[in-house]
Amino acid sequence: MDFREILTIIIVLAAVFAYVNHRFIKLPPTIGIMALSLISSLLIALTGNSRSILSEKAIELVSSVDFNDLLMNFMLSFLLFAGSIHVDASKLKAQLGPVALLALLGTVVSTLLVGGGMWYLFSFFGASIPLVYCLLFGALISPTDPVAVLGILKDAKIPESLELKISGESLFNDGVGVVLFITISEVARSTTGHFSWGETLLLFSREAIGGLVFGALLGYIGYLAIRSIDDYKVEVLITIALVLGGYLLADKLHVSGPLAMVVAGIITGNKVKHEAMSDVTRDYLGKFWELVDEILNAVLFLLIGLEILTIKTDSIIFVIGLLTIPLVLAIRWISVFFPLLLLRKWMLFEKNVVTILTWGGLRGGISVALALSLTKDMHRDEFTLITYVVVVFSILVQGLSIGNLAKKLQ
Repeated sequence: MDFREILTIIIVLAAVFAYVNHRFIKLPPTIGIMALSLISSLLIALTGNSRSILSEKAIELVSSVDFNDLLMNFMLSFLLFAGSIHVDASKLKAQLGPVALLALLGTVVSTLLVGGGMWYLFSFFGASIPLVYCLLFGALISPTDPVAVLGILKDAKIPESLELKISGESLFNDGVGVVLFITISEVARSTTGHFSWGETLLLFSREAIGGLVFGALLGYIGYLAIRSIDDYKVEVLITIALVLGGYLLADKLHVSGPLAMVVAGIITGNKVKHEAMSDVTRDYLGKFWELVDEILNAVLFLLIGLEILTIKTDSIIFVIGLLTIPLVLAIRWISVFFPLLLLRKWMLFEKNVVTILTWGGLRGGISVALALSLTKDMHRDEFTLITYVVVVFSILVQGLSIGNLAKKLQ
């Protein structure tokens, strides 16, 4: 299949599933599209033995798409920028303490605990997988996915302050999770086998702090450029250039592109919008990025559902995947509870905040993409299947119930 065929089929399927969901099923868009995609994949998989044309073409389509490259090197930059551009910086500032602590400390604690837990779980089933690879899994499954979270929060009726905690954490811990994953990957790929805490912390700091600083620089450059003109078409084009050029340059500079996009998006959605744009530009910019967000969300969750066709199944690993669900949820509770406990002396929190943050910590496409980026010697097949089990449960079960749970607890 060539690029034109792949793109056409994906867009057509996303549009059909979005229409069917909106017209008949009426689930939140991201969940509805993924559910329909997942059901279609399972039906196609059941006909796989017959080597039907439909089955062959579907598998060829999914195999032709490099999910990790498409999401991590293209879609993620747009999705993070589009999500953060709508964040109110003044309101986020009031939640900065819990957001920063959850995104940094919470993600690091979760990575270590999940990694250790998976190492014991594999050992219990007689599978010998080195701890460093289990820590890699901890890094890819620990961050809550901003794409899944932001899409579902639109339909969940929860207090604004709590929504800001969930969405703010998910935007930043995504970048932290990717940085942790890259850092541990470097250690795992080390040919000397030498591990240095100093070098590891230096690599982590360069990626994370560098990404934040670079994102602020991008946002300010955009501010200066947009302030000097008044043409909504050019101004929208400048924001697209910031995303594409900024993400590519961040990769070349070896700083975190995801964190840079979040910071640049927040600056653009606040300082640039309010100080450098006319009402006309503000309206067009908001609608443009909202449309980009909706379309890419539809494509992303369609691909997550279809990706099951390429995942190798194994009954033992599937059972481990099912056991990983309560393990990840329990560790999510721990990684939320202790950071918030540190802040209770200075801040008041909403009722049942830990429970809601735990259940609202959805995993999504970023976890799947990072799992697919693993090499064979890093036990890619095992971790991809386990990741997929956790992500499907997270989006379909947690995503569908978080609104009702929050309403009951509040």
